[in-house]
Amino acid sequence: MDSTTTLLLIAGVLAAVLLAGAVALLVRLVRTRRALLRAGLPTGPRWVFWGAVAYLVLPTDLLPDPVYLDDIGVLLLALRSLRSALPASSEPTRLP
Repeated sequence: MDSTTTLLLIAGVLAAVLLAGAVALLVRLVRTRRALLRAGLPTGPRWVFWGAVAYLVLPTDLLPDPVYLDDIGVLLLALRSLRSALPASSEPTRLP
């Protein structure tokens, strides 16, 4: 294998790992929102959830799509926003 093939292989594996991380965060975001809705707790503004999902799915990004770091950041901010919408007294010890 020459150096170009090795570099492309490493870049492909890194892109796949970042995509898997973004999808895992999306699943966690959806599960958290469902758990909050089932418990009757506030989920914060709807646009935060749907905006994060749209940002992951739509091709227009701050960084090109093989680099999912911006998508991961947006999903983490949305997850944090959902969790901060919880009232302090009813915050469970662990959400899925």
